[in-house]
Amino acid sequence: MLNPHDSAPAARAKPGARPQPQRPASETGRRIQIFVAGVAITLAAGFFIVYHTQQQMTANLAQDTKEQAALPPPVIVALAEKAPAATSLTLPGNTAAWFESTIFARVNGYVAQWYNDIGDHVKKDQVLATIDTPDLDAELSAAQAKLESARADVKVREAQAAFAKTTYERWRNSPTGVVSQQERDAKKADFGSATAQLNAALANVDADQGNVDRLTVLTQFKKVTAPYDGTIIERRIDIGNLVTAGSTANTTLLYRMSKDDPMRVYVDAPQSVAADMTVGLPATMTANDLPHKTFTGKIARTSNAIDPRARTLRVEVDVPNPNDRLVPGMYVEVTFDLKARGNVVVPAAAMIFRSGGPQVAVVGADNRVTFRDVTIARDDGNVLELSSGVAVGDRIVLNISNAIANGTKVTVSEQHTTGAATAAR
Repeated sequence: MLNPHDSAPAARAKPGARPQPQRPASETGRRIQIFVAGVAITLAAGFFIVYHTQQQMTANLAQDTKEQAALPPPVIVALAEKAPAATSLTLPGNTAAWFESTIFARVNGYVAQWYNDIGDHVKKDQVLATIDTPDLDAELSAAQAKLESARADVKVREAQAAFAKTTYERWRNSPTGVVSQQERDAKKADFGSATAQLNAALANVDADQGNVDRLTVLTQFKKVTAPYDGTIIERRIDIGNLVTAGSTANTTLLYRMSKDDPMRVYVDAPQSVAADMTVGLPATMTANDLPHKTFTGKIARTSNAIDPRARTLRVEVDVPNPNDRLVPGMYVEVTFDLKARGNVVVPAAAMIFRSGGPQVAVVGADNRVTFRDVTIARDDGNVLELSSGVAVGDRIVLNISNAIANGTKVTVSEQHTTGAATAAR
């Protein structure tokens, strides 16, 4: 049965309309093939172009590399300059007290009182603490009593000696025949014995007096006093502490104090400048803890010997410190103004250390490298003063490569005309 709607379009077709022709399926497939072939040809052409370009770039890079390899190696040089008239050398140092003393007890006893604590400024002979000494007091009383007894014994011996002398003189002067010679000798012996006993008694007095004097002197140490004007930097006692006389490893110190004006500053100078570290050379000190504060002093003494372990010379600089701004144990930087020696200054980066000694590489007028042995006069860290091997105006290679040998021709890529002498100042 036909659906009336299916025939409606045909029934509604306009009269006289031309029917549309139908495209064959084979023509559509041919057009797709042509499109695909065009895309493939385009991709192939693009690949060929890219490949050819890459090959050309690789060839150009290889050619450039070959040409660069054929060129002399580039180097950076600096001109050797004359050392400045005055060179500043800054070295690390540490401060130390002018005096530093450890105070121990000289008597046994108990701390009765202490009067000064850490940080206190004390004067010479000022009392720092007192010590109760019951044993010492008893010994002194006994020694004084023994001395009095010895003095009384001397009185007895003096009386006995005087009587023996009188008796001996009377018997000695008696007429012959009244007394026998034996009796005279006996009286003489009694007189000699009495005299000897008197002398022994006198010696005992002297011994007892010496013991009393010793104990009396010890009683003065019941007061612990400051040996000089200074500052208390440590206190180890308190009231009631038992203290023992002496300074052995088993005894405890009472105080530790220091004298900080003037202040000693110790510096270890390298061997290369040891000859310049002379007594009287001015020095300037700064400390990070004291910004915008500068201290001046002079070299007071040196060890006159090089430490074989560090190859340094111990230098002591004395610095006035009236306000106690510097304290012992501080790290400071010490600057010395050294006189010129007529040397040549080069950057430290130019130095080469080999088995034969220090060397530098010099670029000649023909742009060829020559290695020269040099002698280091001063080492300031960033720059070096050389006393031989280099002349003013020589072009010195910086950070030279190990691939560059003696006689290698090079290309100067960069030249420093200044900087070494400036850094030295």
